[in-house]
Amino acid sequence: MFHLGRIKRTRLMGRGKRARFMRHIKGAGLILGLSSLLAVCLPAVAAPDHYAEEQMRYIATYFPGRMAGSPAELMAAEYLQRHLAHMGYQSNLRTFNTRYQFHGSDGKADWRKISATSVIAAKSGATGGEILVIAHSDTFMPRSDSDLNNNLGGLTLQGVDDNASGVGVMLDLARRLGPVPLAVGVRFVALSAGEPETLGAEDYLQRMTPQEKRNTLLVINLDSLLGGEKLRVDYSPDSGDSRLQGLVKTLGTRARQSGIPLILNAGLRTSADCMTDALPFAKAGFAVLDVSSGIAENNCRERKTSRNFPHGMVRYQSPLDNLTYLDHHLTGQMDKRARDSMALLGPLLEGLTRADKPKE
Repeated sequence: MFHLGRIKRTRLMGRGKRARFMRHIKGAGLILGLSSLLAVCLPAVAAPDHYAEEQMRYIATYFPGRMAGSPAELMAAEYLQRHLAHMGYQSNLRTFNTRYQFHGSDGKADWRKISATSVIAAKSGATGGEILVIAHSDTFMPRSDSDLNNNLGGLTLQGVDDNASGVGVMLDLARRLGPVPLAVGVRFVALSAGEPETLGAEDYLQRMTPQEKRNTLLVINLDSLLGGEKLRVDYSPDSGDSRLQGLVKTLGTRARQSGIPLILNAGLRTSADCMTDALPFAKAGFAVLDVSSGIAENNCRERKTSRNFPHGMVRYQSPLDNLTYLDHHLTGQMDKRARDSMALLGPLLEGLTRADKPKE
């Protein structure tokens, strides 16, 4: 029986299993490369009202198994970089080297090196301030024989909830701000190596210059917006920024007025089983809004356990976190959750950044 604690449990893969796993990766690499290359070259066109949802579906369909350091991850990064550049942002790829431990059934562990690729897109404002919006684009990477045996992550994981949903909303926010003058700058970052740890966020934070840190007024993290029962915003109440409480109050008021179920929670989840990319920024003293979905408890579950969701979550699980399963068991939720996310975050980000503040 799979449970949350086993997601992070690590063991070393035996030589035979390791060889088979690598053959699967190499064999799928050509297929992924060809299909993903085609996807990068094709424009993703969607009606404005459905833009976020269409991007979620596009990323999940054309870039499954986009584990950090994989061919699919690089192709997804190239697609995002070109898409953001087409919107008018100064956009580039950032490759960084990192490593993780793989634990096998024999109780031994070894370090594995990977080269992951994040995407950074920025637009300056009239002032020196900047809002940082992040969403990890990679899918769960198996870290043990136990993960492989439980069908966690791997080449078939579409990662619709975790985290095509966050990237889709991030792209829609970028689309809205692309053609308008900004008073406060904005930076959109599609992080890699966000699963199952926060390596990508930590790398980005370490590379920030002192000036960039001073200029960053707020960090918004978007992650797993689809699978939970309600949208959820965790925030860092001890950031020392009095404006954060005002933003949280604004989100709550807008949610009530729009009839959007929303959970507001003071504090960030720190469990290793559902580590958030917002956490390194909060620890560094930034004001943080961690936007996800879930239930009103401080744990990793996204929803009450049920026959269709026996573990109370869909993330990491290839049989569940895919378009077919979610469209069938959460019919219409992708469209609704994309619209609700934009209804809350679109006006918020526009109000924080735009020189010609839109009327609400």
